[in-house]
Amino acid sequence: MTRSDQQRSLSFGAEAAAYERGRPSYPPEAIDWLLPPDARDVLDLGAGTGKLTTRLVERGLDVVAVDPIPEMLELLSSSLPETPALLGTAEDIPLPDDSVDAVLVAQAWHWFDPQRAVAEVARVLRPGGRLGLVWNTRDERMGWVKELGRIIGHEDDPFTNRVTVTEPFTDVQRHQVEWTNYLTPQALIDLVTSRSYCITSPEKVRVQTLDQVRELLATHPALANATGLALPYVTVCIRANLG
Repeated sequence: MTRSDQQRSLSFGAEAAAYERGRPSYPPEAIDWLLPPDARDVLDLGAGTGKLTTRLVERGLDVVAVDPIPEMLELLSSSLPETPALLGTAEDIPLPDDSVDAVLVAQAWHWFDPQRAVAEVARVLRPGGRLGLVWNTRDERMGWVKELGRIIGHEDDPFTNRVTVTEPFTDVQRHQVEWTNYLTPQALIDLVTSRSYCITSPEKVRVQTLDQVRELLATHPALANATGLALPYVTVCIRANLG
């Protein structure tokens, strides 16, 4: 990871509240596919404000959340006070060896040093455990979503462009789920505000980007005067078992 990538990966604390308001959760079908059927102890690595953590806790799992950004964990702990929330990184996970059945990573693997992260995840997993990666990517086949991508940057499939899972993990599989997230116009602004490139852009660029999004909301036929928006997603999932 370059220094600029590292700075971007740690930038989310500045907009943790916007992240929590604007970012979508994850569809149950994706989580079903990622988790081993007998999982009990699960690490949410790069947990952020707890978007995925919440879904895991709701299933009755024993979850530990780890993230390097205090502001994100503070929001997570305010909504999930009984869930352990630890400062740490994928390259230095603050858990003992052989302590969890699954490690899930939502929207974060591309920020990690993959070689070091793979070694650490393998260390904390029990024999036969599973690594699961998940990303929500906007489905830009619809007109206004494609136009949003033109303004804020188009989505791409992280599996085909950046992600590799190496030994000792085996049986790497890919799955995707199409679904729709319903949100308010203000939540869409929060979604854009919480993106790393927007947080780290110069003030003039950030203001210009948000103004363009507001103009899209005000003028696009599918969005103008709407109080609720339907934002389609393709959730990309990858799973691999500890060999």
